[in-house]
Amino acid sequence: MPKRIFITGGANGIGKAIVQAFSAENHQVAFCDIDVVEGEKLAEETNSLFIKTDAGDKSALESAVGQLLEDWGDLDVIVNNVGIGKFKPITELTVEEFDQVLNINLRSVFITSRLLAIHRKNQETKNPYGRIINLSSTRYLMSESGTEAYSASKGGVYSLTHSLAMSLSSYSITVNSISPGWIENYNYDSLTENDHFQHPSGRVGKPEDIARMVLFLCEEKNDFINGENIVIDGGMTKKMIYI
Repeated sequence: MPKRIFITGGANGIGKAIVQAFSAENHQVAFCDIDVVEGEKLAEETNSLFIKTDAGDKSALESAVGQLLEDWGDLDVIVNNVGIGKFKPITELTVEEFDQVLNINLRSVFITSRLLAIHRKNQETKNPYGRIINLSSTRYLMSESGTEAYSASKGGVYSLTHSLAMSLSSYSITVNSISPGWIENYNYDSLTENDHFQHPSGRVGKPEDIARMVLFLCEEKNDFINGENIVIDGGMTKKMIYI
């Protein structure tokens, strides 16, 4: 049965692959992004709905989700994919930039989840199906220099996920996160043999690797997977590395 899907940050990269995957299975798909050119192009290609929205803007994101809930009656799946990096030395990263990353990467997850919970609480006829899937990162548990804002935001997504799973269980919504490793979104053909072979799986990841897991978690029979974080990184976080 077709589901009503909303994806944040859906115009490019992993988000784009998720939009394409759901659309290919004939679900009703809406996505938001600030990239109007790529957003409108993808919407036309996939027969999905593009909503120009800055996920870091509380009012704009609330308006987008609220309008979908009003127009569609409910949302069956929310994929909180949107994210930015701001990788720079801590001595150069401003407090305002740190806040921006957390607002877009972490606060947006709370906003969309909260709105769906409020909507489900007020429903007269209860929807027996619901999924929220949050995009974390392997940086929730490992870091390089200059990744404070991004790592903090993804660590927050990891923790918020299991908290939401408990809070939303009464609304028949499972909540899980996915932590990608190296996913090459744009220049896969330019990668070197060393890029690929350092991975136990023998290759760098692709956006489609993440999209397939999103679809798997959304299968109706997979409601016993709840509050989990699934790492998809070709085995890199299991590999001992010494210099």
